[in-house]
Amino acid sequence: MTTATPVEPQNESATVTLIGDVSSLGRRGVRPPVASSESRRAALDGLPPELRRANPAALPEVSELDAIRHFTRLSQKNFSIDGQFYPLGSCTMKYNPRINEKVAAMPGFLRCHPLQDDADTQGSLRIFHDLQEILCQVLGMGGVTLAPAAGAHGEFAGMAIIRAWHLANNTGRDEVLIPDSAHGTNPASAALAGFKVREIKSGADGRVSVDALRAALGPKTAGIMLTNPNTCGLFETSIREIADAVHEAGGLVYYDGANLNAIVGRARPGDMGFDVVHMNLHKTFSTPHGGGGPGAGPVGVCEKLVPFLPAPHVRKTAEGRFDFHTPDQSIGRMMGFHGNAGVLVRALAYALAQGGQGLWDVAGHAVLNANYVLNRLPALFERPFGDRCMHEALVTIRRTEKETGIKAFDVAKRLLDLGFHAPTIYFPLLVPECFLIEPTETESKETLDQFVAAMEQIAAEVRSAPELLKSAPSTKPTGRLDEVSAAKELNVCCRWDYEEVKLG
Repeated sequence: MTTATPVEPQNESATVTLIGDVSSLGRRGVRPPVASSESRRAALDGLPPELRRANPAALPEVSELDAIRHFTRLSQKNFSIDGQFYPLGSCTMKYNPRINEKVAAMPGFLRCHPLQDDADTQGSLRIFHDLQEILCQVLGMGGVTLAPAAGAHGEFAGMAIIRAWHLANNTGRDEVLIPDSAHGTNPASAALAGFKVREIKSGADGRVSVDALRAALGPKTAGIMLTNPNTCGLFETSIREIADAVHEAGGLVYYDGANLNAIVGRARPGDMGFDVVHMNLHKTFSTPHGGGGPGAGPVGVCEKLVPFLPAPHVRKTAEGRFDFHTPDQSIGRMMGFHGNAGVLVRALAYALAQGGQGLWDVAGHAVLNANYVLNRLPALFERPFGDRCMHEALVTIRRTEKETGIKAFDVAKRLLDLGFHAPTIYFPLLVPECFLIEPTETESKETLDQFVAAMEQIAAEVRSAPELLKSAPSTKPTGRLDEVSAAKELNVCCRWDYEEVKLG
């Protein structure tokens, strides 16, 4: 068995340089043309006196080279999938192929304006239509909308469709069942769509308790929101029984596609009995996450819900052309235009490059990598649900925390010192002091071995050098932060004193 030794990264704690630190009065990177007195007077005439500056803005004055070096240094301090292993559970931080970026940057896509006539944008409309068709096949759905701009946006769209269907059929149902292992956005999306939320307890095996589900079903049940595999990294083996029970009770079954990477190309939510599916193109279909670019959360629906899809929806006419139309009972628009077009282009490029066999392999390799990590981790990281998982491995140090006081949070911070982004911690909520590790299919065995070696080193440090974990990170530009206060009392201030630099 291969064992890799983690390499201690260069100490970055003393390398923080702010842009103001290199500012020098009068220094310029560019020299724009000097405005004439007439043009400056004309500009000021349209600006109320109370909105005019008494003094120039206190901005750093630097050369072009200083500016380039500053922002390059900042980019190198970020954790990113391009530079580091990023095993966030339920986030699918896979590599974004550069060919997708090249395709999305083609002038015909890049310069297309959303207000152009359909006749002038047939290429882009075909991109949308073809992606809709591929996603229908992958999901086993009757129709797909590309409008939602993110996963939670897709969740809300899906629940709004379910709400609209119940209202159209006068069912009087307004209660949604959600397992205790669900993503936190699920109850929020259901509530935002107008539903009351009822939690369903998981069984001892980490899966939905069918008995608890049946006990919760009733005349007010509008549906259930499920992730499969669930956030414990386990496949819901009773999914058909669950879907049948909800349908028999008069509800609809919603699929949270956050974990679709585990089954893409191999199993379809529609075949499991799901009526509505949202998926994250910035997960399963490799488009950039977060700060790397806007997301996309398409929603698929079964045939009876197609009339409720958001507008505008792309269709192919009898003449073979493409246009936008509004479905008969549409829930309306999800955003100003037609979705994040550049992300959709990237997703189609990925789907076409993979093909059916490629998507089959994606799921297989994702599950293989997760199981490899799960079974290589040292014994300190306990497996609450056995030695088999789907695409993400769930482990816990709850026993170690009781014995030593070392928490999952401490281990996560120590991983930063060793050059790895921490996995998701404290989620799912039903497993205390847990780590949810999703390596994805794009990581090599060598990288996984290095990560395991880092976890082995930390496991040894729990006993031999616990202070290293309690004080971590110690090699980064900033040490351990008060994350609760940072989230609740945001205070972004500039440490650079313009007057001091000016006078100095």
